[in-house]
Amino acid sequence: MASAAVMDRLVARSLARNAPLNVHFDVTYRCNERCVHCYLDHSDHGEMTTAEIKRVLAELAEAGTLFLTFSGGEIFLRPDFFDLLAYARQLRFDVTLKTNALLITEERAAQLRRLGVRRIQISLYSADAAIHDCITKVPGSFARTLEALRFCHAQGLLVKISCPLMKQNIAVWREVQALADSLGVTFIMDPTITPMMDGNRSTLDMRLAPSELLPVMQAPVFDTPAPAPAKAGGAEMAAAFDNIPCSAGHNSLYISPYGDIYPCVQMPLPTGNLREKSFSDIWYSSPKMLRVRNVRESDLAICNDCDIRHHCQRCPGLAFMEDGDLGGPSERACELAEAAAHLAGVRNPVSGLRALGRLHATSNSHPAQLVHIAALSTSQERDSL
Repeated sequence: MASAAVMDRLVARSLARNAPLNVHFDVTYRCNERCVHCYLDHSDHGEMTTAEIKRVLAELAEAGTLFLTFSGGEIFLRPDFFDLLAYARQLRFDVTLKTNALLITEERAAQLRRLGVRRIQISLYSADAAIHDCITKVPGSFARTLEALRFCHAQGLLVKISCPLMKQNIAVWREVQALADSLGVTFIMDPTITPMMDGNRSTLDMRLAPSELLPVMQAPVFDTPAPAPAKAGGAEMAAAFDNIPCSAGHNSLYISPYGDIYPCVQMPLPTGNLREKSFSDIWYSSPKMLRVRNVRESDLAICNDCDIRHHCQRCPGLAFMEDGDLGGPSERACELAEAAAHLAGVRNPVSGLRALGRLHATSNSHPAQLVHIAALSTSQERDSL
């Protein structure tokens, strides 16, 4: 495993050269669960074929991609997935898998190990089978996922439990932590619930108000907020991220099962399709991708006038989802910035949106607690490498 210094240098240089270091590739949106909070359309509208995906993987390797995440939907619903995985490893990608693990048998876990997969992230919503199965809408899914998780761990894979926090499971998050500890695996909790890809906002009914997250945020394990990716490394990393909102479109991207390229899975801005153009053509020449890449923090009009801007961890993708403006502020980010400013001792901090009268109160919780929500979300980009 590369040292932190080497990794920082690699990330910094990829940013400087716009090298596509990190790719999140959803190979299908089909799924064998129907999770209540999911933002995907699970119908198959013409997924890329085996040959098409292999061609794309070869283009990514040629362009310099090193870190590849296969996700979905449920990746193991593709009959050709192990073929695709073997080809990805042949191309020397460092592969991470995201899965619900329902289709992972003991034999398949061993096969993953033989193919050189090191990391696998498995969705588990509760340590209570009834709650987990209620969220997935698949009876017995908890038992099957837990069994598969043990298979993977026994093979020496680095297993991480992923537990999105929502109204259905907020009361039992401690049990998930205890389960992860007992199994000897790591876990992440993410309070981010987004609208569906078609714009349907019904999933937001499950999003927790900051006040509902207080039991999690007050836990000792979350006492120290993680730094933003740009501040987590050394001078070279900080310089590379200087004036860049985030890595999306700079050294990371998202590919859909239909060949659409997006700057990020959380930024619904298609920049080109791999069935129509080569990866390099889209990555280096797409007007939409260049538009994203050319945005600088100094271009953010409302943010520039904000007195507490240096406390903000604005996500460009979530801001774009809110109002379709790449340079616009994010209501959630403004709320979190005010919280961070409170923690830093700023009296009565006022974010850019609040100064304009456009920030609506979403909670009556103490603002110091809200900053932890940002820490949970922003730490994942660095953690995924």
